[in-house]
Amino acid sequence: MTDPGLARLARAFHGPWPYLKLMAEKTGAGDPFSYDIVEAYWVGNSLLDQVDTIDFGNTVEERFRPRVGAGWSAMAEAIPGGVPHHSFHVFVTYPWVGLLQESERGEPLHILDRCRIRWGLVEAVHGDRVVVMSRPLTWDGRHLGLGPARSEVAGVSVGPGGLADQLAPGDWVSLHWEWVCDRLTPRQLAGLVHHSMRRLAMTNDDLAHPGPATVLG
Repeated sequence: MTDPGLARLARAFHGPWPYLKLMAEKTGAGDPFSYDIVEAYWVGNSLLDQVDTIDFGNTVEERFRPRVGAGWSAMAEAIPGGVPHHSFHVFVTYPWVGLLQESERGEPLHILDRCRIRWGLVEAVHGDRVVVMSRPLTWDGRHLGLGPARSEVAGVSVGPGGLADQLAPGDWVSLHWEWVCDRLTPRQLAGLVHHSMRRLAMTNDDLAHPGPATVLG
């Protein structure tokens, strides 16, 4: 059963809720907080391909057009290549709704890098800290990319049910901001890489008005 408090909290966020709700309604997968739907949004799986582009576009327009205002036509360019995946929200929605300018969590490139779900290879586990090799987001003045892998330290849950005791060097994990989210199976890793790189390619090559470029300059 889904925690009612968690459901109310998720509905209040501009990010996951409209995408989760859309997938639940259009794929027949059930509860918006079911494992498969949550995995589709954060990591990526076959449910994403079951959402019609028109339905996806209507959801994005209904939820975000009022906030985007005059920039809506530029943001809408990305809808034909979009799916209800977190990478779309980060690389398309985030810049146009002003979250990069309003945030106090760092420079725009840092925010994009930390907010996206990224993948990394565990090097060491030390209690509630994990050393992970991951590739940072880069900007060369025209294109977003991924730089050479480097070590970073991320937090991990400990105690009963925590992830720390389940991790070992050589595991692949997903990361969000400064935290390890979960250990990735080979299928999940492939899905996360695939959908992340698709959004990067779309942002770099397919859009006349890419959102990140309007902010990063």
